[in-house]
Amino acid sequence: MNWCSFRRSSSTTSGVKPATSSTSCCILFNCQLLSTGRMDHTDLYSEPESAHVDKRQQMKESVQLRIDARKDALHSLSRDIWSCPELAGEEAHAHDRLVRFLSQDDDDAWTVQTHYVMPTAFRASWGPVAGGEGGPVLNVGFLCEYDALPGIGHACGHNLIAEVGAAAAVGLRAALEKQTELPAPVKITVLGTPAEEDIGGKIELIKAGAFADIDLVFMAHPAQQDASSLPCVALDEVSVKYRGRASHASASPWEGVNALDAAVLAYNSVSVLRQQLKPEWRLHGVIKHGGVKPNIIPAYSEMEFYLRTPRLKDLCDLKAKAEGCFRAAAVATGCQVEITYPSAAYRDILPNATLASLYEMNGRLLGIQFPEQPDNFSGSTDFGNVSAVVPGTHPFFYIGTDAANHTEEYADAAGAEKAQLYTLRTAKALAMTAVDVVCCSDLLRKVREDFSLAKLKQQK
Repeated sequence: MNWCSFRRSSSTTSGVKPATSSTSCCILFNCQLLSTGRMDHTDLYSEPESAHVDKRQQMKESVQLRIDARKDALHSLSRDIWSCPELAGEEAHAHDRLVRFLSQDDDDAWTVQTHYVMPTAFRASWGPVAGGEGGPVLNVGFLCEYDALPGIGHACGHNLIAEVGAAAAVGLRAALEKQTELPAPVKITVLGTPAEEDIGGKIELIKAGAFADIDLVFMAHPAQQDASSLPCVALDEVSVKYRGRASHASASPWEGVNALDAAVLAYNSVSVLRQQLKPEWRLHGVIKHGGVKPNIIPAYSEMEFYLRTPRLKDLCDLKAKAEGCFRAAAVATGCQVEITYPSAAYRDILPNATLASLYEMNGRLLGIQFPEQPDNFSGSTDFGNVSAVVPGTHPFFYIGTDAANHTEEYADAAGAEKAQLYTLRTAKALAMTAVDVVCCSDLLRKVREDFSLAKLKQQK
């Protein structure tokens, strides 16, 4: 995740409150929902008829038992990815390791497509299992990320995202494999989505139609605390290149056109601009190239900036202000400027209140604590683009450290055994949330209504 981290609430303990019994982990949600607005807890905890209670309870128990049975293999999967960090688009080892894990799960139960659309992406599917007669298949998707960061490895915990996605899919499969009376036939799809930290692999997969047949999508991201949802912001990356003219910096500097001066002037102009930006807007960057030797007037310089706003439509205003700084520096120094946007913008995540509520309540049954959301959160992810085409949820989970993402300390925590307890209970909560939705057509309808309403609100 392109990350600006938040801090764990001081009122939250790091201890885990385990479920006291299998039954206590499987309190069920019925399908009676409020006609308007967000569901409340009394809605979801109303007791349906006994047979449905027993069925869904058994399915959620199957999720937990299967994930627990596979915990050593899942830890090995995560640790192998963590031990061999690979940059965006270069995740060959992670791709192969995830493919091997799913291919070997229970006698080749998964149909796996390697190098799917992108060299390091994959697609694995299972099912469908029998459901309502003549109804369309309900395809439930789980997403895996696995790219690392330059110099500091898995400091964003993407090895754990891969583990959560694989574990949740395996758990849901265990819940479904013996079912014959679901509201609709259900299929499970696992998508390996590389390059989140750079080009946005999910955006490339969307363009290729990888999500066209998926009805629901789930993933979870490591953080400093557990949260059923957070308002991830829109992001765009801009590349700025200045071209001047080289000359001897001592003998004839007047003959040069200094591209480094242009970059420095633009950088300082952006810094001054921040005073006039809205508090929730972000604009930050680096000078990637500024010359080769002190006695040569630099003929070329290059900068890279990230622009972030809470909503995608606000990016246009921020881009216009930033481009004004970049172009003014070119005019002032006599350089030529090239401004490009090398990849598609990351959208802000569309929230889904129903899925977030279900996840939170399933999580609480597993001992997950959900403190108040932070006032400010400025992380960005290409899952935002997915949330604009498919209903989904993207919770965050604590991994046993208060260190910030994108630090060496967080990289260490992502590979530590301590993180496993938190990672696997997150996977269980995701799969249990999927169980609720696939078992209840009214919940599925509410999820889809939330999706439609969120899209309308975003367009305003």
